[in-house]
Amino acid sequence: MKKYWLLLTLPAFLLLGFLQQTPVFSQNKWPDGSTISPWFHDYTKLKLDDLGKQYVITSHGVFADSTLLQTEKIQWIIDQASQSGGGVIIIPKGTFLSGALFFKPNTHLHLEEGAVLKGSDDISDYPKIPSRMEGQNLDYFAALVNAYGVDGFSITGMGTINGNGLKFWEAFWQRRKEDPNCTNLEVSRPRLVFIWKSNDVQLQDVKLINAGFWSSHYYQSNNIKLLDLTITSPHEPVKAPSTDAIDLDVVHNVLIKGCYLAVNDDAIALKGGKGPWADKDPNNGENTNIIIEDSEFGFCHSALTNGSESIHNKNIIMRNVKVKDAIRLLWLKMRPDTPQHYEYITVENITGQARSFIYVKPWTQFFDLKGREEVPISYSDHITMKNIDLECNIFFDVAITEHDRLADFHFENLNIRAEKETFDPSSVSGFTLKNVVVNGKKID
Repeated sequence: MKKYWLLLTLPAFLLLGFLQQTPVFSQNKWPDGSTISPWFHDYTKLKLDDLGKQYVITSHGVFADSTLLQTEKIQWIIDQASQSGGGVIIIPKGTFLSGALFFKPNTHLHLEEGAVLKGSDDISDYPKIPSRMEGQNLDYFAALVNAYGVDGFSITGMGTINGNGLKFWEAFWQRRKEDPNCTNLEVSRPRLVFIWKSNDVQLQDVKLINAGFWSSHYYQSNNIKLLDLTITSPHEPVKAPSTDAIDLDVVHNVLIKGCYLAVNDDAIALKGGKGPWADKDPNNGENTNIIIEDSEFGFCHSALTNGSESIHNKNIIMRNVKVKDAIRLLWLKMRPDTPQHYEYITVENITGQARSFIYVKPWTQFFDLKGREEVPISYSDHITMKNIDLECNIFFDVAITEHDRLADFHFENLNIRAEKETFDPSSVSGFTLKNVVVNGKKID
């Protein structure tokens, strides 16, 4: 009875959205109309006993000591496991200090409840190696946890990977104070997790905290499941710069489910390449078939961001999400030096608060046409936002240039309370509205 009483108290347009969402999901379709694979509906957690031989690091000469750097010993265990046919490296309860670790084929990482893998705050413990940062391939510092070409890689358990990033954050802000135009890469900082060319990856239950740079970065990988993760870095009293929770960079088939994300940058950012000829570079590419659902966002610059280094994102769904103190709900970064196409993006069944409901503006920080005379054209189309109840400062935060093309936006079943309710759809070719209410007034 309580369930039906709740439905009767909902505003009519929200009730309509509630009733409509079931057939939408039952159709099991991507925004472009293609069928969603059953893979996205399999939320099975990996079991420790199924991950192969177990290597508890304290049984192989590693001590629970938060001040003793033990990178070489832990790496030796990983190497031995891989050479012996594979297995799972287990971090037991306690705090273990390490620099960059490289997981090898057929190896996994498991952190028991109460276990902490703590990153060194000395950048010399993270070697410079071939890597990928901010839409370009370059030599850069390894992450704390690295998997290069490790199909089937997993990180499991109720423990914590702690980037110990305070020293790196302080160095960044000092450099930014000296030079307000300094780039992110000018200050040497490691990521927390970097996974490259690894398919069938699963992270579940673990906590990723206090990253020196990006919290987790997935590049040129397919079939990634991120289940029930907690990813946090502070925005006060000290700001942890550029600690994106999840960076997806040329990936296909990604499920993010049941996660809590709160960082001092974007919660989920879609990357893929930057520059005037980014779409011609074989190191770059598109992100396709991504579902973000049943999750919660604390403070972040944006819940879902396209860019700033991104060339093509297609079939992106964010649904059944609560946002709290997000600066933006959906951010489409239109970078004037990069050809971009963001298409078939659906954001639905959202509650909470954000500074901007939708934010679409040029991203001009550090852009460079590199001698290209004509400015590349960027496109955003088939953008749907529906079944959303949100408090925000600005409803329609959109200001584009002559080099941007927006088309086929659809807003449906929105209940928005906004300090700035101005709505000017003239920048969008083909804008449809259905049951959109802003500050109690229906917008036609």
